Amino acid sequence: MTSYRNSGPRLAIMQGSPPQLAPPRMDWDRPPWNRWSFQNIRQILPTAEVWRGDAPVRSLPRKEQDLDQLPVTSVEGAATTLAGLLDETYTDGFIVLKDNAVVYERYFNGMTPRTLHLSQSVAKSVTAAAAGVLAGKGLLDVNAPVTQYIPELNDTAYRGAAVQHVLDMRSGVTFDETYTDPYSDIGQLDVSAGWKPIPPGTDPNFRWPRHVFEQVLGLGKLECRHGERFSYRSIETEVLGFCMERATGKRLYDIVSEQLWQPMGAEQSASFTVDAVGSSLADGGFNACLRDYARVGLLYLQNGGGIVPPEWVEAARSGIHDPAAPPSPSLPEGSYRNKWWIEDPRSRAIYARGVFGQMIYVNWDYGMVAAKLSSWPDFLSTPFNIATQTALHAIGRRLS
Repeated sequence: MTSYRNSGPRLAIMQGSPPQLAPPRMDWDRPPWNRWSFQNIRQILPTAEVWRGDAPVRSLPRKEQDLDQLPVTSVEGAATTLAGLLDETYTDGFIVLKDNAVVYERYFNGMTPRTLHLSQSVAKSVTAAAAGVLAGKGLLDVNAPVTQYIPELNDTAYRGAAVQHVLDMRSGVTFDETYTDPYSDIGQLDVSAGWKPIPPGTDPNFRWPRHVFEQVLGLGKLECRHGERFSYRSIETEVLGFCMERATGKRLYDIVSEQLWQPMGAEQSASFTVDAVGSSLADGGFNACLRDYARVGLLYLQNGGGIVPPEWVEAARSGIHDPAAPPSPSLPEGSYRNKWWIEDPRSRAIYARGVFGQMIYVNWDYGMVAAKLSSWPDFLSTPFNIATQTALHAIGRRLS
């Protein structure tokens, strides 16, 4: 089956009692099923709560503007409107904050302000924000070797890597991020994280990792020296999460709750998917409502908001473009630091980005934060990314 846009007929996924059309266990995150599943992870996978606490919600003042008809460029490069582009890019929720106030907020595909939506790799940026709080409190030393926190890694390729290396994805450890290959490292992570069963038809003698930490312990090859170059490895965020847990003696879902979600005045409790031993999937299993993703961006726009250390935010804007790294067509001048993508060396605006169209954008020149949650029909789409980024600049110019 093919996927469907918000403007088209919706498939009756999980409708009826009992539902006649339910996501297959192997393909719940693929189209068209992801149009339903990304908003309903707790019906598919085990999760652990990231409690918002009982403190007041941080209010977001509203200064709304109707941007639906704002002229932007379509995925195909033609003229369209912002409303048209949101439809074209399978948007579930989109919000823009200017000068700390909500100026535009839209929901589609059954999503509501209370809905928790899977963030994919935006989870990396959320985890890193909590790591920054720990570092500011002296509870996590990013210059220390990862083996200081996890001695078991002395028997892996992570021996000699620093926490900062895994924050910046510069460890040098070999990790294959080919999403469509079930035997790739990221394919094995689907199994070790509990997202997928062992794929049918695979080699019965292949040894699949039983949980994420076991997979980390099996990484024994280096592709280059630690710190030599950037290479996108989702597993690095798992190593960071385990360092955070060992440093504090707490589970990651509680760390994020206590160090980030409660202090920032989150509107809804969030959640992480967890594996067979209860470990949070730090690299992609975080779920939250749209406004709370925007609140994370707002912390960075406000140079930490008194929660994340200002020097941590500054570091996240200070990556150096790595010409040896595989090029990013949508960010040709981009770089990566502290699990955020830096747009270019001039604006130093930053993105949290996840496959299938998840995004938080922070631009200090515009005084703007935006968050977009989507359920694209493909893992990656350079045209979708470029059209969305171009639209964000059009919004920023309109609001300036």
